[in-house]
Amino acid sequence: MIVLVPVYRPGDRLPPLVTDLAAAVPGASVLVVDDGSGPSATAVLDAARARGATVLRRRVNRGKGVVLRTGFRYATTHRPGDGVVCVDADGQHEVSDVVRVAERMRDTGAQTLGVRRFDGEVPARSRFGNAATRAAFRLATGRDVRDTQTGLRAYPAGLLGWLATIPGDRFEYEMNVLLESARAGLPIEQVDIATRYHAGNSGSHFSALADSVRIYRPLVGYAAARVLSPGRRRAGSGIADQVDRDGGGALRGGAGVVDDVGDRPVAAQ
Repeated sequence: MIVLVPVYRPGDRLPPLVTDLAAAVPGASVLVVDDGSGPSATAVLDAARARGATVLRRRVNRGKGVVLRTGFRYATTHRPGDGVVCVDADGQHEVSDVVRVAERMRDTGAQTLGVRRFDGEVPARSRFGNAATRAAFRLATGRDVRDTQTGLRAYPAGLLGWLATIPGDRFEYEMNVLLESARAGLPIEQVDIATRYHAGNSGSHFSALADSVRIYRPLVGYAAARVLSPGRRRAGSGIADQVDRDGGGALRGGAGVVDDVGDRPVAAQ
């Protein structure tokens, strides 16, 4: 199992998170992928590496989607056959919840979401945003995903090659994964998890306006396609058979990891 932690300008919570994850997830290898944070992040990333994490550093900030694809490609190359659980670096996820999500994925062989409970002290903006996006996703796909923007997600090894082909460079990538999963008829497991916010969620790099537009654009396009072409065969409907047949189509490469548009290789540290 690989625990993939995408980071951008990470804070001091990252090194202890690496320690906690490595201790809590049996046999896990922690992979930190930095999205072009620059020299200011070197000390924190070095501390994470000293605690046992593999650290990949991108030279240019490209967005969460690019970082996740980088991690999936690294996993298929260096740990073939291992599933991946993605964890945010901002401390919002309980390590015990990470374990439960990983175990559900292992037990079912399906992608698994850690879905937050939007109650208690959750900010009203987050509560409203999740309710609106959940309703829009259900309207577009006919499927009820209770937390479309959760950062805690686990994927079996057989999906990683496919995940590396899903478009979207920033926060819209995770929405695209859900939409393509719905289009392909793939199962989506959901596990209730706790919700923690630190200092008003100051560790988030989500832009309320720009990233919301990026997230809703594919939703609208998906819904429009269903209305305009209701009888069309689902694009990608053979992906489940492909996953069973070839183990996810792992993308092979050299010792480094390259991004989608030809950025120079970034070696593991």
